[in-house]
Amino acid sequence: MEVKSVEIMDTTLRDGEQTNGVSFVPHEKLLIARMLLQQLNVDRIEVASARVSEGEKEAVTMICRWAKQAGRLDSVEVLGFIDGTTSLDWINDTGCRVINLLCKGSEKHCRFQLKKTPDEHIADIKQSIAYAKKLGIKVNVYMEDWSNGMKDSPEYVFQFVDSLKGECIERFMLPDTLGILNPMLTAKYFRIMTERWPDIHFDFHAHNDYDLATSNVLAAVSNGARGVHTSLNGLGERAGNAPLSSIQAILKDHLHAVTNINEAMLGEASKLVENLSGIAVPPNKPIIGDSVFTQVAGVHADGDNKNNLYCNELLPERFGRKREYALGKNSGKANILKNLEELGLELTPEQTRRVTDRIIELGDKKQLVTQEDLPYIISDVLKHTAPDDKVKLISYMVSTAYGLKPMASVKLEINGELYEESAMGDGQYDAFVRAVRHIYKNKLQRPFPWLSNYQVSIPPGGRTDALVQTNITWTYNDKSYRTRALDADQTEAAIKATIKMLNIIEP
Repeated sequence: MEVKSVEIMDTTLRDGEQTNGVSFVPHEKLLIARMLLQQLNVDRIEVASARVSEGEKEAVTMICRWAKQAGRLDSVEVLGFIDGTTSLDWINDTGCRVINLLCKGSEKHCRFQLKKTPDEHIADIKQSIAYAKKLGIKVNVYMEDWSNGMKDSPEYVFQFVDSLKGECIERFMLPDTLGILNPMLTAKYFRIMTERWPDIHFDFHAHNDYDLATSNVLAAVSNGARGVHTSLNGLGERAGNAPLSSIQAILKDHLHAVTNINEAMLGEASKLVENLSGIAVPPNKPIIGDSVFTQVAGVHADGDNKNNLYCNELLPERFGRKREYALGKNSGKANILKNLEELGLELTPEQTRRVTDRIIELGDKKQLVTQEDLPYIISDVLKHTAPDDKVKLISYMVSTAYGLKPMASVKLEINGELYEESAMGDGQYDAFVRAVRHIYKNKLQRPFPWLSNYQVSIPPGGRTDALVQTNITWTYNDKSYRTRALDADQTEAAIKATIKMLNIIEP
């Protein structure tokens, strides 16, 4: 198979910023530009549209000043318009040396938007190219709406390229502006272009309206495209552009194409743009989503232990990530063992079974049990085991309402006898303790321990649904007792710790 070399032009800072609700300030644009050119090693970046605002001009100037010092000025491009000298003067003032000249790639756009004939439009383009040459600015040509041009007016497209192929144009850039293409049409249209003009450098600019941007890029490169346009996290107008992370993986793994992208930085670049744009990356987004390298089913973890049966070429280490094994109701022993191995912990088979059972129980209560939760779960299971509990919590109900004191009703089994009481308290847990105290004082005529300290903690990195661990210290007959318990609900964790304490003091 012939090895293809593919040029990557990233348009996060131009088309990506056209995502609804996204606006980067100048220093943010510089941060992203540096990430793209230095860390990711993208070939080219499109950083703005000319004439937008003074803030945009400041951003382009900052990027070009840095890029010149870094030896990457020719990699910085700005979208410009056929407006006499206005766009080119704006770009020249910023220090940028490349214009992506927005032209009409379909006859419909030419006649109805510009209200010009094809010959008039081509004449205007040539004037802009001549002025760019005078300024020392290189020219790429965007054939806007090219996909519809090929569908509805191919003769216009042919006239356009034939008329301009002798000009000083670095690249003809072919956009699927309205996202109408599918892989079959993309392949057909690119084959026509590259067979008719084999010496011209064609770029492909995909849009994702039908969720086909990545597959259309695959079809374009397979049929002669020398460059493709991407954006970080797939940002862009409407449904967005082709995401850089997915395009890199597809080009390398499916076409064995060569790019200059540093894959290991894709995750970090994605997080930077996620934070600065405010547009969250879905957890199941290929390559960059939080959960895409997490095995949930226990059988998958078992298969990974047996010659990596559930791994493909998308190894997380390629992208600066690592494979994780989810803990929850679908966990099997293999998932637990993988996480224990990662933490450097060893358990006996019986201990592993008990920990697995506890994780499954917790997984029914919350969406995610994290690796950070695991040491807490192990401690909870192994340090407080009482198979013959004398005090058992049969049922309880706690309630709270605005403006009213919380109430609790509790039913305990103590040495085979059932006891039930209710009480109000300053909080749900306080109401529970008061109800239990009533059982001990009023029905058993026995003293009840006093709570002397109460601490709550969550594992590092915990979220709003994190597991909660309560550590409670009790005083009883001049002795201190400390118990702890773990649960997704703070009140239930405290109640479990209380029942453990009652079993310790029960004669």
